[in-house]
Amino acid sequence: MTHTLDLDAYLHRIGYRGDRSPTLPVLAALQLAHVQTIPFENLDVLLGRGISLGLADIEQKLVHGRRGGYCFEQNTLFLHVLQALGYAATPLSARVRVGRPREFTPPRTHVFVLVVLDGERWLCDVGVGALSPTAPLRLDSELEQQTPHEPRRLIRHGAWASGDRRDPSARVFHQVKLGSEWQDVCEFTLELMPEIDREVANWFTSAHPLSHFKNRLMAARAVPGGRVTILNREFTRRESLSGQGVTRVLRDQEELLAVLASEFGIELPAGTRFDCPWIDWSAMG
Repeated sequence: MTHTLDLDAYLHRIGYRGDRSPTLPVLAALQLAHVQTIPFENLDVLLGRGISLGLADIEQKLVHGRRGGYCFEQNTLFLHVLQALGYAATPLSARVRVGRPREFTPPRTHVFVLVVLDGERWLCDVGVGALSPTAPLRLDSELEQQTPHEPRRLIRHGAWASGDRRDPSARVFHQVKLGSEWQDVCEFTLELMPEIDREVANWFTSAHPLSHFKNRLMAARAVPGGRVTILNREFTRRESLSGQGVTRVLRDQEELLAVLASEFGIELPAGTRFDCPWIDWSAMG
């Protein structure tokens, strides 16, 4: 049985009460509200729970359960929201490149949303962790683009500019400007990512021992003027434009639960413990 998205519940979840017409201002407002409200996190992976991509399950977790998730959950939800509002939206595949050199080929385990609006193409991504853009990005431009947070740009590589997509080097790099430095966020080729491909990539991301989601504890949320993140035992509050942040080490898992609740809105039962053998909590007492 096909699940029907509870659009009213989603809009209430992100605190959006404005116009619902499929326009660019509405798209921008929805993306900003989503990234500032629904946190990016991989906690269920570390708790040994399966990650379902069924729309009903995603809605229950991210909307009604007031939790977060990673790209396959976040952007699947956003895709269905935009389609319900009348946008021409499709899922595209990508490779995340944060902190990775160009000579390294990361797995194609990211999905984002392409929106075509009044003949223009826009990149929307609410699920790339601490670097999720807080505004749609114009795809057919290599100019620097301003957002409510960091500046962005989309740089073409290889024969893309000439339209020859037979060239395997033809790619687009989504970049973010942190301080004075441009850094890669992800790369893509405009290849669609149908449901079956998302299911396969989601399995790798959530279950394969080499997936970094199995070897890191992560949470991230945009806030006005910056970002808050958790990476393992480090909590960081970072300014958007300067890229500078203040980091403190969490003492123990009780403080972790408190910070998840206060900074990310993630309420977990007291006594919840994460399977993170790479974190030595005893050294932080």
